[in-house]
Amino acid sequence: MPRENRKRGKRSKKPKEEEEIPNVREEDQPNQEYSEAGPSWIVSRPQQTEELNSEAPFGYVDADVKAYFRTVDTQIRNWQDGGENEEAATDENADPNAERQMFFVAALTEMTGKEKQLATDPDCSMVLERMAYSMDDFVRRVFLDSLSGSYDLLVRHRFASHVCQTLLFVSAETVSRELNGVFPTVPDSADGELRTMNKLVLDICEELLPSLNSLMMDPFASHVVRVLLYLLCPAAFPATGFQPNLRSKKSSAWKSKQGTLSSLFSDSKGKTSEVRLTKTPPEFEGMARKFIETIRRDLGGNEVRALAASDVAGPCLTILLHIETANDMSDEEDSLMDRMTVGVVSESLKDTPEDVQPSDYLGTLFRDPTSSHVLETIMTRVSEKPFSLLWNAYLKGKLPRLSIHPVANYVVAKSLERCSPHQLEAACQELEESWEKIITSARTSVLRAVIQRSADLSAFEDKAVHALSKAFCLSTPEEKLLLVPCALRLKTVKDYRRSLLKNEEKGAEKTDKGGAKKEATVQGSLLLQTALKLSAPHNECIVNSLNSLETPERLNVAYDPSGSRVMDALLDSSNVSSKAKRSFIMSFMGHFHELVDDRIGSRVGDRCFAFADTYLKEKIARSVIPHEQALIGSFYGKFFSRNLNLYLLRRRPDEWRSMQSSTKQEKDTPLPQGSTKPKDEPQPPAVPEKKRKRKPAPADEIDDVFAKAPVKKLKGPGLSHNKDPDPPKVSEADPSLADVFNAIKAAPKNDGKDKSKKRKK
Repeated sequence: MPRENRKRGKRSKKPKEEEEIPNVREEDQPNQEYSEAGPSWIVSRPQQTEELNSEAPFGYVDADVKAYFRTVDTQIRNWQDGGENEEAATDENADPNAERQMFFVAALTEMTGKEKQLATDPDCSMVLERMAYSMDDFVRRVFLDSLSGSYDLLVRHRFASHVCQTLLFVSAETVSRELNGVFPTVPDSADGELRTMNKLVLDICEELLPSLNSLMMDPFASHVVRVLLYLLCPAAFPATGFQPNLRSKKSSAWKSKQGTLSSLFSDSKGKTSEVRLTKTPPEFEGMARKFIETIRRDLGGNEVRALAASDVAGPCLTILLHIETANDMSDEEDSLMDRMTVGVVSESLKDTPEDVQPSDYLGTLFRDPTSSHVLETIMTRVSEKPFSLLWNAYLKGKLPRLSIHPVANYVVAKSLERCSPHQLEAACQELEESWEKIITSARTSVLRAVIQRSADLSAFEDKAVHALSKAFCLSTPEEKLLLVPCALRLKTVKDYRRSLLKNEEKGAEKTDKGGAKKEATVQGSLLLQTALKLSAPHNECIVNSLNSLETPERLNVAYDPSGSRVMDALLDSSNVSSKAKRSFIMSFMGHFHELVDDRIGSRVGDRCFAFADTYLKEKIARSVIPHEQALIGSFYGKFFSRNLNLYLLRRRPDEWRSMQSSTKQEKDTPLPQGSTKPKDEPQPPAVPEKKRKRKPAPADEIDDVFAKAPVKKLKGPGLSHNKDPDPPKVSEADPSLADVFNAIKAAPKNDGKDKSKKRKK
C-alpha cells in the first residue's frame, strides 16, 4: 500500500480481500510463506508436535486427572498449614491420621501408571513434590523404580527435574533406616522383587554417569546432580560450615510461596522437614569416587577451570572439590584441586617444593563474583603445603589491596581463618596501616577473621584488640569507651562525634521510647560478637564500653535487633568473667521495667534474669515491684512480670528464694538421657477421686426436701449457720433416729391446710 494511502488507527481484523470475497474458503486462498509446500495448517503441524514433545515427552495428563490432583494439592496444603476439619476436631475418638491415610492412599492409587506424565506436567509436578514428604519407604522405592530408565530425560526437564530432586532429598531418611536394618513390610500383592533404596540410588548414578559433563552444564539437571552428590557423601559438608546450594535463588523463592512441605503423618506442624545423613553405605563412597574419576577422565585442565566461571556448573564443581578432599584424592597429581590451582598441588608433592609463579587465572578468580566461591573452597579445603604456596604466591604482600576489594576480601577472610600463627602475625603487621580503610569501606570480614583466628589459636590477642582499636581510631582511654557505639555504626570516633553534633543541631530523631535513632549495623554487631570470644583480659574493652554508656543509649542498644545480639553474646560467652557479666546486669538496675517494655528488650531482660543468681534475682524483682501495675498492662512486660512471681515474693520471700534456687539448679544440671523435666506445678491426682466419693447415695424424700430448701441466714450474737453444701446425713450418723423420720413420713399431710382454713374463717 502506498505511504499516502495509509491511515492511522486500529487495523481491520479481516483483510480487504476477505471482505470483498467472503465466500472463498481458507484453504483455497494462496499462502505466500508455504505456497510450494501446501496449506499452512499442514506444514506447521510437525513443528508444533516437536515443541509439545519437548514439553511433555511422555504425553499429556488427562484433564480430569489434572483436576483431581488440584483438589489433592489443596487438601494436603490445608493439612500441612495446620488447618483441620471441624468435625474431626470435635470427635475425640476419631483418629486424625485415619482420614488422611485413606485420602493419601486414594491419591497414590490414581497416580499409579502416570508417574512420568505427572512429573512433567507444570501443575501436577508440585503435587508430587508435596506428596513425596508424606510417602513411606515402600512407596518412595516404588515411585523411584517406576521412573527407572528415563532419568537422563527427566532430570533435564523443567518440572520433572525438581520432582527428581525432591525425591532424592527425602530418600535420605529411607537410606538411613535401611542402613540400620529397618525395612518396610512388602505387601503380598507386589509382583517381582523391589530394589532397596540404596540399590536404586546406585542405579540412578550409573544411569547418569555417561552424560555427567552435560548434566553439570544443564540449568535444570545441575541441581539434581548436587543433591545426588550430597546424598552420596554427606560427610564432606560439615553441619556448621559449607551447605550445598541445592536450589537456585529463583527456584527457592518460588518454592517458598508453596507453603510448608512436611509429612502429613509427623508431629512437626508447620515446619519443613530437614533431612541430614550422618552415615552412608560403603557403596556410596565408591560411587562418589566414580564421579570424581569420570570428571578427571572426560574433561581436561582448561575445561575444568572453565567450569568455575559458570553460574550453573560452578556450584557442582565446588561440591566435587569437597568430595575429592573428603576422600583423600586431592593430594594427587592431575586431581581437580591440582587443575584448579594450576599445578600448585603437584609442586607441593615434591621433596623440596619451590615457590610457584602467580597465575593470571587464579588472580582473576579473586575478583570474579561467581568464581570467587570456588576459590574460597580451594583455600578452605586444600592441604597445608599447597596452602602455604598459595599464601606466598597470591596473598603475601597483597593483603592491603585485596582486603578492601568488594569480592576478594571474602577470599582473604577464608584464608585467614585457617592460617598458621606465623602467617597471622605477618598479616597483622602487613595490615597495620589498612585497618581504618577497612572500616571506612565497610569491608569488615578481614578484621573479623583476624579476631576469630586469634581467639581460636589463643595467640596474638593483644594485636587483635589493637587492630580493633586502630580501625575505629581509638587512642585515648576515653575514646576506647566509645568502642561499642562506633563499632555498631561502623564509624570512626571522629565521624561518630560529628554525627552527634549534627543530631544536636538538627534535633535528634526520637523513637517511641524517647531515645536516639537506631543505627546499629549487622556487620558491626558481628564484629563485637567475635571480639567477645577473646580471653578474659582482652574482651573487657567491650564490657567496659557497654557499661560506660548512658542509660538511654544502653537501652537503645538493647532495643535494636542487631545491637541486642552483642548483649546475648556477652552473657553466653564462656570467656567473659562472671564479675563482668554481673556488672553488666547491675547497669540495668532500676531500669528493668523500661528494658522489658519492648519486643526485643524483653528478651534481653529474660536472659539477664536467667543468668543472675538468687540474690541478684531478688534485687531485680524488688526493683520492679513499684512498677508492677505498669508491667501488667504492658504487652511485652507482662510476661517478665509473670515470670518474677512478685506476689509470692511479697507474701512468702523464703519460699520464693528456694523456688528460684531450685530452678537455677535444674537449668544448670544436665538431665540424663531418656529423662524428662519435672513440672513446676504438679496437678493433684486426688481431685477426681474426691468427686466420686462425694456422690450421694439414694436419699429419702425428706432429705431431698431439706436439700432443696433455701438457706436462711440467722442473725444474732453467737449464732452461725453451716453452709456446707454436703452436710452429713442424720440417718447415717445415728441409725437410732430412723424411727423418728418414719413417723414424720407417716403423719397426715392435710393438717396444715385445715389450720389455714380455720384462720381464714
